[in-house]
Amino acid sequence: MEEIGILSKIEENVARVMIGKKEVTKLLLTALAAGGHVLLEDVPGTGKTVLARALAKSMGCTFNRVQFTPDLLPSDVTGLSFFNQEKGVFTFQEGPVFTNILLADEINRATPRTQSSLLECMAERQVTVDGETRELAPPFFVIATQNPVETIGCFPLPEAQLDRFIMKIPMGGLSETEERQMLDRFINAEPLAELGAVCNAEEIRRLQAACREVYVHEDLRNYVVALVQATRKNRTGVSPRGTLALLRASQGYALVQGRTYVVPEDLKEIAHYVLCHRLIGEYDDTQKATIVTGILNRIELPTEDWKSKR
Repeated sequence: MEEIGILSKIEENVARVMIGKKEVTKLLLTALAAGGHVLLEDVPGTGKTVLARALAKSMGCTFNRVQFTPDLLPSDVTGLSFFNQEKGVFTFQEGPVFTNILLADEINRATPRTQSSLLECMAERQVTVDGETRELAPPFFVIATQNPVETIGCFPLPEAQLDRFIMKIPMGGLSETEERQMLDRFINAEPLAELGAVCNAEEIRRLQAACREVYVHEDLRNYVVALVQATRKNRTGVSPRGTLALLRASQGYALVQGRTYVVPEDLKEIAHYVLCHRLIGEYDDTQKATIVTGILNRIELPTEDWKSKR
């Protein structure tokens, strides 16, 4: 399948820059294939921005970066209308969201008002300013990075914002061997500057269309519903958007694994990344992970020949 080859090329290209982030890269590509958006979280200096830029350069699409700060305004993100004195009319100046790949760097350093400027863009792929709605050209992929909420100067993302990310992914650290490899790779070179594109926007659009054709057995669809319903038993419930996100992410992950059908292991692998940040309540990340793990252990995994029934 041609689309699987595209994902493999992107993954190999990103690996020229990133060390020890193979699983994180696969999850990022899962979100891309599924047509969702990603929130990368970890302490400063763990490679969040470098990973996002490496992916963007690999795709050959238009790319914009917004550095979120407390004084950033919504119009700095979406754009604004201004009076053009030469023409005597109001002219709309597009903001950085008018791109294929948007890096929202340190999104939780901006105020909730500015964070909310991305709500319509991420959910509906459009921007409404002064009563006029403008469509965003596909593919539109938001990669947001955030520091842990304990970091000074950060504003927690509201639930409505978190729900629009198909996955929240921690970067994780490097092993001793990987850290030494990083030094050897970067000591006299800058791999990110030398990185070139291995695909284009049209190929990404075909990839996202192919992702929706990935086969999901009826029993697995029931399993998705059962998992989400279980999160609602103690009022921590995942939204219907989360149900669709789990389905789409499983299809994307199957493609990344080189398959055109979903297996139960796909759902178990991505469940934490899709569901945990959607749980409502005063829980920390560890508690949310425990809740999702308990649900996965409690609900029986279906068994079937996943690729034979259609």
